[in-house]
Amino acid sequence: MKEILFLCVTSSARSQMAEAIARSMTPAGTKVWSVGSRPTSLRSEGVAELAEIGLDASGHGAKPVPEIPADKVDTIITLCAEEGCPIFLGMAVRRRRSLPDLADLRGSEEERLIAFRDDQRTGST
Repeated sequence: MKEILFLCVTSSARSQMAEAIARSMTPAGTKVWSVGSRPTSLRSEGVAELAEIGLDASGHGAKPVPEIPADKVDTIITLCAEEGCPIFLGMAVRRRRSLPDLADLRGSEEERLIAFRDDQRTGST
């Protein structure tokens, strides 16, 4: 794997977190992207969760699929659960990790962070 794409619907948390974690773990020269089929704004809970493990995602932002060079991606990991996963054209190995979409998460700031943390750590495959 030299060019990895994390793909979800809103690119507000799941793919952003996966990108940050993958960048911290992959060897030099590996490119890692995250995009959404309908990108929205970055969830503050995701930024907080990453900060708890020492990763800074404050400069990240949700990007649409066309911003990624499809011909260069060799591995695509979709991070969709109950909603339909976006389709990404291109010749690449595809993997799926089912994580809940928390784009519409409600409650107090503390309740959202707890729910976000728990759901992101216990996603099913």
